[in-house]
Amino acid sequence: MTLFDRLLFLIIHSVDKMNLWHRLPVFLGLIYLAIRRHFHQQYNLINVGTTPKGVRFNPADHPYRTADGEYNDPFGEGVGAQDSFFGRNNQPVEQTEEPDPVVVAVKLLSRKKFIDTGKQFNMIAASWIQFMIHDWIDHLEQTDQLTEIVAPPEVASQCPLKSFRFYKTKEVPTGFYDIKTGSLNIRTPWWDGSAIYGSDAKKNALVRTFKDGKLKIANNGLLQHGEDGIAISGDVRNSWAGVSTLQALFIKEHNAVCDAIKHENPFLHDTELYRHARLVTAAVIAKIHTIDWTVELLKTDTLYGLLGKKFKDAFGHVGSEILSGYVGMKKPENHGVPYSLTEDFTSVYRMHSLLPDTLHLRDTHAKPGKDKSPPMKQEVPMINLIGLKGEKTLTDIGFTGQLVSMGHQASGALEICNYPQWLRDIIAQNPDGTERPDHVDMPALEIYRDRERKVPRYNHFRRSMLMVPISKWEDLTDDAEVIKTLREVYGDNIEKLDLLVGMMAEKKIKGFAISETAFFIFILMASRRLEADRFFTSDFNEETYTKKGLEWVNTTESLRDVITRHYPEITEKWMNSTSAFSVWDSPPNAPNPIPIFLRIPHS
Repeated sequence: MTLFDRLLFLIIHSVDKMNLWHRLPVFLGLIYLAIRRHFHQQYNLINVGTTPKGVRFNPADHPYRTADGEYNDPFGEGVGAQDSFFGRNNQPVEQTEEPDPVVVAVKLLSRKKFIDTGKQFNMIAASWIQFMIHDWIDHLEQTDQLTEIVAPPEVASQCPLKSFRFYKTKEVPTGFYDIKTGSLNIRTPWWDGSAIYGSDAKKNALVRTFKDGKLKIANNGLLQHGEDGIAISGDVRNSWAGVSTLQALFIKEHNAVCDAIKHENPFLHDTELYRHARLVTAAVIAKIHTIDWTVELLKTDTLYGLLGKKFKDAFGHVGSEILSGYVGMKKPENHGVPYSLTEDFTSVYRMHSLLPDTLHLRDTHAKPGKDKSPPMKQEVPMINLIGLKGEKTLTDIGFTGQLVSMGHQASGALEICNYPQWLRDIIAQNPDGTERPDHVDMPALEIYRDRERKVPRYNHFRRSMLMVPISKWEDLTDDAEVIKTLREVYGDNIEKLDLLVGMMAEKKIKGFAISETAFFIFILMASRRLEADRFFTSDFNEETYTKKGLEWVNTTESLRDVITRHYPEITEKWMNSTSAFSVWDSPPNAPNPIPIFLRIPHS
């Protein structure tokens, strides 16, 4: 570190030791987060592999998002393309298999009693982050040999699968002297809407109609399906009805953008309309995630100041906050490290605990009750909404029934012992959506994956992120029963604590649905997804998006706006809340007359 950085570190370390930053007045909290992001950009962006080679290209030759993510970074045509390396936020750490992943899953992850998020976060919000993951990340597997995990005798009676088989993540030589092997991302890591468009030309051709730029969608407003029952959309692997519903909604959004742009530019042909509409739709998705979903996930005034207003400003509003002024910058910024998403990013977005045990299906043919709440019709087991079976169930439920039901149901909380039991015996799929013969135990597999991919364990991870590590179990949680179980599994060796367990057990900041450990990866990578992308920076203009397209992005503020555009009767009749991501019978947000920078977060 430079001397100046050392001084800055002393400041934030002192604040961290007092557990203070989230209780500071908003303007001081924003300064703290700006310093943190500076450190993470300096010390927690690690390239894996040699810099992608290729002749430097002229961005004007590719004024659109390509099918496989190439030609976005002018300094390397392959940066951020499909099959590029996952980067890292922390150096890889060799791992052992202790304690047994199945023991960890049984004793510290498996749901004992469902814990929800109250009114803060609903099932649409849970589906949304999975919709984003289908856009961003998926590891290439070593498919020539199966690996097996066997439940040890001490917990076998508590396991739906006594053993399960799966493919390891494929280790690929990097050709680099530092980190010698890495793993490849088979999706495009750019924020490019690949969950609906696909990450290669073959899938892209499958989803397009090749007429007026539009994408395929069924007459009932849901995804079309092939004869094999697999949905036709950009990414369908390991999906469920909630994700399919959002994919269908944004296919409708894309098609509406095509109509709007064609109306003002009737000379544009199919491919041009498709390319402009993809840019617009991807930007709308990025905007919703940043100023709508994230604000509900991290419900504090400091985060509203960090995320909300400046991003809106960049899309045509007025203000002076920090983060999303990256949108519309004169040129992309990668901080000297070619853009990628990271192994650590994958680890902190392990959020399956958001899923409940059943979907509370609502009767949308009845009259609204108090606060626009529809009566409950039946409980549908979540296992019936997963994969190919889930696509059939969704067809029976319908778009409106599924969306309204998810809107009125709280998601699960990201807490210890709240991982759904039904995910411990789940059908895995191939990248093309076909089912594999072997079921898997997801929580045990996720513990295995972090170790396999050499992601540091909890305390090492925090040190690498310049955070204060725990020195005893009581630093992590006040729950005596959890502390007892942690000792049973890990003994007194806190350095063995797995990252996922630590994040779930960690004391949450008031208003946060995620852990602070995950949040600091978030503030680094959330800005990186914007500032490294030329279509959110140097090419965020009318020439690239069209005048109508840019106006479309500027005037869309939330998921509620998108739902209203296509299904006005849903928001009018069934949504009482301000955000589509909070439980829909919540009261609308009350206006706060205190300027954002003068507010003091509630402790």
